[in-house]
Amino acid sequence: MITSQDGTKIAFTKQGSGPPLIVVDGAFCFRENGPSPQLAALLAPHFTVFTYDRRGRGESGATAPNAIAREVEDLRALVEEAGGSAHLVGISSGAALSLHAAAEGVPAKKLALFEPPYLAAGARPRSFSEMKARLQELVSAGDRAGAVRFFMAEVFGAPRFFVALMPFLMRGAWRKNESVAHTLPSDLALLEDASVLSTRSAAIAVPTLVIGGEKSPRDLRDAVSRVAGALPNARELFLPGQTHNFAAAALAPVLVEYLLRDAALGQKPTKS
Repeated sequence: MITSQDGTKIAFTKQGSGPPLIVVDGAFCFRENGPSPQLAALLAPHFTVFTYDRRGRGESGATAPNAIAREVEDLRALVEEAGGSAHLVGISSGAALSLHAAAEGVPAKKLALFEPPYLAAGARPRSFSEMKARLQELVSAGDRAGAVRFFMAEVFGAPRFFVALMPFLMRGAWRKNESVAHTLPSDLALLEDASVLSTRSAAIAVPTLVIGGEKSPRDLRDAVSRVAGALPNARELFLPGQTHNFAAAALAPVLVEYLLRDAALGQKPTKS
């Protein structure tokens, strides 16, 4: 455990050896739910890998308010635990959190971001404010299952029939999703604040690789290009055969190559 600035206890796991790397999970995910355990195992031969439960998830505390600034403080505390600087690997809304952290001066060597879902305004069926309000209503009413269904169908865009079957076909994963339903409005808050792509983008000078799946929906692929184009030292890369639910075995080699070897991979080509 580490202690964040406001006293919240943040749980983490450390494994491997080499340069420090922190995996920043997206919506629903924590150390026992999502891709970070598999990804960490593949990266551990090359890095000292830190995975952690974002506040309100898993074994981490849930001191209110669960605001962007508090999550940035959590990540800053973990970077300090890692030695004062680290590579940040952000996944989905965790990629957005990584950008907010970098904009606030959290020391990052490089950023690797997988599909930060900063969708264009026309790609969203409704406003983030409306979706946050609906999620908060469901959570406040104790309807965690309803909040999960709403997020997966209305925000993530999963087919409704699949969402309806998940509690029966994937009971363990569904229960874990329900356990963190109260944190979903925080993920939308990260995406609602797109200042990291506009007024604050110049503060994110660290080399950045924005990664997407070639088989992901068009709006997510467009978001990858949007993020890479907005940052001063970023490049996009698409993984063949991958979607938003990527295979760790497909992503890990790209991260190793970029973070350890290819300094130019995160840089935009110089204009002549």
